[in-house]
Amino acid sequence: MTFAGDMPEGQFGRLMKANFDRLVDGAHGAASAALAGAKADLAILISCVGRKMVLKQRTEEEVEAVREVLGETTALTGFYSYGEICPVAPGASCELHNQTMTITTFSE
Repeated sequence: MTFAGDMPEGQFGRLMKANFDRLVDGAHGAASAALAGAKADLAILISCVGRKMVLKQRTEEEVEAVREVLGETTALTGFYSYGEICPVAPGASCELHNQTMTITTFSE
């Protein structure tokens, strides 16, 4: 079995089953959180390659969900990553996140 991050010896792993609709809903939620009521001119979408492996040809659906929230005038760009490293909450230590959609918006 291969893990995307470090697996400490003696710890337990949890297997998960992906749900297409929840992955797309997650992208929609990330866009809503990134927008936070302000107009965005540019959005950088970083999606985990694990999501791409699960969604396969349905990857367009998560981009469409983001487009629905951000609107037609927001320029979208992005790429796939192999996980993201950031804190779970403000002030917390950084941890590896997997199968996430991260969105950063810019406006002038």
